[in-house]
Amino acid sequence: MNRIIKIGMDVHSTNYTLCAMEPTFGSEERVFGETQVAPDYKEVLLFITSLKMKLGVDNKYSIECGYEAGCLGYTLYHQLTGAGIKCVILAPTTMLTQQGKRIKTDKRDAHLIAQCLCYGGYHPVYIPTGEDDSVKEYLRMRDDHKLALKKLKQQINAFALRHGHKYEGTKWTQKHLAWLKKLELDSMYRETMDEYLASYDQQEAKIERFDKRIEEIASEKQYQANVKKLGCLLGIKTHTALSLIVETGDFKRFAKGNTYAAFLGLAPGEHSSSTSINRTGISKAGNTHLRMLLIEAAKGICRGRVGAKSKELRSRQNGQSAEVIAYADRANERLRSKYYRMIRHSKKQNVAVAAIARELACFIWGMMTGNISIASATATSALAASQG
Repeated sequence: MNRIIKIGMDVHSTNYTLCAMEPTFGSEERVFGETQVAPDYKEVLLFITSLKMKLGVDNKYSIECGYEAGCLGYTLYHQLTGAGIKCVILAPTTMLTQQGKRIKTDKRDAHLIAQCLCYGGYHPVYIPTGEDDSVKEYLRMRDDHKLALKKLKQQINAFALRHGHKYEGTKWTQKHLAWLKKLELDSMYRETMDEYLASYDQQEAKIERFDKRIEEIASEKQYQANVKKLGCLLGIKTHTALSLIVETGDFKRFAKGNTYAAFLGLAPGEHSSSTSINRTGISKAGNTHLRMLLIEAAKGICRGRVGAKSKELRSRQNGQSAEVIAYADRANERLRSKYYRMIRHSKKQNVAVAAIARELACFIWGMMTGNISIASATATSALAASQG
């Protein structure tokens, strides 16, 4: 007899809680075992072995493990699949949840994950290739340093202001840096400012080095063509384009552009009942990092004259096919004009920027899948829906 056993795993850095369940329809759930083990995939394999012994050697088994995406990343997945055990990672925002739940324990969480595996109440996380994952980590490391540089700038500005010095011009230009170096400060204060500025120079040099390395990675054969295509769109340069490619993986796994936008958490929510209709802001579910990058890209689009093409953009479009350039130009003009139209109709700036980011995601999907005409129509309907 073939039996299907699902093992829900609530995983933490300190322990794994396991729940083995057999899917049944029309009868009570069959839970074969629950336990808590050390955080080691070998303990999971021992649990599976003991489970097989408990069920008997005459049975044939199909065993599948699953755990919720979290701090462990893909490590446990690769360890189990390498040992011949089928494993999935569940996307938290797609999992069925217990209604009115008042008690949360690891045991209950493992039981819930097993239920999701048994009855299909989840969507699996996309597993990137090893190379894509390593590039993703490098890009995120660079962004972490960028955030550290931003904080350092704030600390330097605050230090100068606390001691009665306020710069009136554009900050963080060469003129501003020269002004900081020439400030008249007491000896200990001067030493403190010099240390701040030395840290600033080091951080700037690091980020410059990281950016050069990212350009080298983007020029590799497997990424070059797609990075150049995405670069034809306003607001998207090498870093953003490469991040979109390695973190999304296969764009064709999304049936439509607005499905891709929902994956990025850019889809608006709704909480309606009876005749009451209440549309909310974007869901903010899914990939936070890519959503942030697209919001930043949208802010870049929302500046400038409709139809204008800078020398830099023309340079990025150089060498692309006429079809790709026409599609990008159509997207750029539409996004920018739509933003100004929304502002004229009293939409809040943040709402308008989010709507542009959502439509930009649709155009990106079209560019990466070759569904250029379809993506254009999808983006139009998506923005119309977001405006309500």
